[in-house]
Amino acid sequence: MFLIYKTEVENQLNKKIKRIRSDKGGDYVLFDGYCVREGIIHEINQPHSPESNVVAKRKKNRTVKEMMNAMLISYTTFDNL
Repeated sequence: MFLIYKTEVENQLNKKIKRIRSDKGGDYVLFDGYCVREGIIHEINQPHSPESNVVAKRKKNRTVKEMMNAMLISYTTFDNL
């Protein structure tokens, strides 16, 4: 699946993937060799540590907040009609 994702991203954005982050799960053992061959830095987080995923959580929270604000604005707009 990563190969499909990598191809799609690089074709659409005309940029190379330079860094990828994953947990220390055993499913990424063979992935290290691929990253070395492709020149991708593979960063490993501690498994089950939400502290290392702060940026992703912040973006998710911002997205949810923006969706909530949009729903509130549309609700108040239709309420005044």
